[in-house]
Amino acid sequence: MSTKPTKYDETEKFLQGLEIRKDVLGEEKINRSLWGADAFNQPMQQLVTEYCWGAAWGRPGLPRKYRSLLNIALLTALNRPRELELHIRAAFDNDCTAEEIQEVLLQTAVYAGVPAGIEGFRIATPIVEEVHSRNAGEQR
Repeated sequence: MSTKPTKYDETEKFLQGLEIRKDVLGEEKINRSLWGADAFNQPMQQLVTEYCWGAAWGRPGLPRKYRSLLNIALLTALNRPRELELHIRAAFDNDCTAEEIQEVLLQTAVYAGVPAGIEGFRIATPIVEEVHSRNAGEQR
C-alpha cells in the first residue's frame, strides 16, 4: 500500500463536516489531521469528517454546546483520554462552562464508574485551570 495520500471524496456531508470540525476543534489541528494523513489512514479521516462531523454534529436537533457535553460524558465513560482532552478544550469554545463540565463528569462517575470520573477530572483539571488563567488575563 502506498503511503501517499489520496484525494478526499468531497461529498456534501464531508464538506459540512469539515466546516463543523474546523469550527469546533480548530482549523490548524484539522488541517494537520486531514492533510497529514497518508493513504493508510486517510479513509479514517474521510469517515470521521463525513460521518461524525457531517452526519451527527451537522444535525439540527441539538446545539453544539449539548453535543460537547455529551461527548465529554461518552468519552469519559469509554476511557478515551486523548479525545476527551480534545473535546474538553472544544467545549469551552462551544460556550460550556467549567461548572457544566464538572457536573457532566460527576454524573458520568455515577453511571460509568468512579474510576472513569476520576480520570475525567484528572484530564479536565489542567484544562479548566488554563482556561481560567487565560480568561483572567483577558479581563485585565
